[in-house]
Amino acid sequence: MRTIEIHAVVWKEGRQYVAQCLDVDVSSFGSTEAKALARLHEAVELWFDGKKTPRVMKVKEPNLVSMDLVCA
Repeated sequence: MRTIEIHAVVWKEGRQYVAQCLDVDVSSFGSTEAKALARLHEAVELWFDGKKTPRVMKVKEPNLVSMDLVCA
C-alpha cells in the first residue's frame, strides 16, 4: 500500500459545502466543510479501489483565478 497526496478545493453552495478533488475528477458535498471533506476522502478512496496503477495529475500550488464571461 502507498500514500498518495491529493489536493481539494471547498466552497459553500447554498446551504451545502462542495469539496472537489483537483487531482482526479471526484467531488462530494456535506452540511459542513469537514463533512464535505470526509465524504470526498471516502469517494476518492472508492475511486482508487481496485485500480492497480492509479493516474493522478500532480497539482502544485493551484491559483484561484476569476474570469468574466459575456453570455448571450
